[in-house]
Amino acid sequence: MDRRELAAFLRSRRERITPAEAGLPAGPRRRTPGLRREEAAHLAFISTEYYTRLEQARGPRPSREVLTGLARALRLSDAERDHLHHLAGAPPGPPPGPAREVRQSILDLLGRLPHAAAIVTSAMFEVLAWNELAAALMEDFSAVPRRERNLVRRVFLGPRPGGRRLYGVSDAGAFARVSARRLRAAAARYPDDPEMAGLVEELLDGSEEFARLWAAHDVSPEPTLRKTFAHPLVGPVTVNCDVLDITDRDQQVVLYTAAPGSPSEEALRLLSVIGTQRMDALR
Repeated sequence: MDRRELAAFLRSRRERITPAEAGLPAGPRRRTPGLRREEAAHLAFISTEYYTRLEQARGPRPSREVLTGLARALRLSDAERDHLHHLAGAPPGPPPGPAREVRQSILDLLGRLPHAAAIVTSAMFEVLAWNELAAALMEDFSAVPRRERNLVRRVFLGPRPGGRRLYGVSDAGAFARVSARRLRAAAARYPDDPEMAGLVEELLDGSEEFARLWAAHDVSPEPTLRKTFAHPLVGPVTVNCDVLDITDRDQQVVLYTAAPGSPSEEALRLLSVIGTQRMDALR
């Protein structure tokens, strides 16, 4: 355990976080940047005295539970989390769960793709980010609760408006197979994540199809190169499907593009004009 380096690292990470970023009120004028020690301790579920001793290089070696709390409270990246564990003399185990924060450069990229519907998904198939065309093609993800943005939950458990499964895509069955395989591999990468375990349990209890696919223990995905969305306003939209891996976040950028000059390209252009301006009022 390198107490001095650990103390300096904790202090540097604490000072870079604003109260607003941590969901705390700014309060009266602050004499130091970032969070106060008592605020960081509160967010990490440890005592202020213990946290203060760590920052003063006087504390005992933190347990893995304490390190997990510190990493969460200080909003550490995966690399910073690993560094924290090494400084504490406790080599890091697997990440506690899939990353949900999308890099700003990726968010900027989505906005620069006006002719492609693009989303970012986590290792659990949660839609983390999207551009306007993706919201028009699939659904306005900003208008639904977080749990309903999970594509694997949606393909196996619904809802199915008008009998359409997973936005009426032509390959819903193939996506179900691929998602079950990729979810099994992800569950092995995040064995201690309660959210991952809860999702798998929910799917096993609620879908015989998922239970059958899960029991096969397959983990090799099948690439999907083309699919058709049965859109309620503009009709069938056939798109190429390309997936770009964000390896350091265990995330994927999914791009849907139509062949140039095709009716589907015209449909996407129309959707880019219609947008998500309450499509249910237009149906």
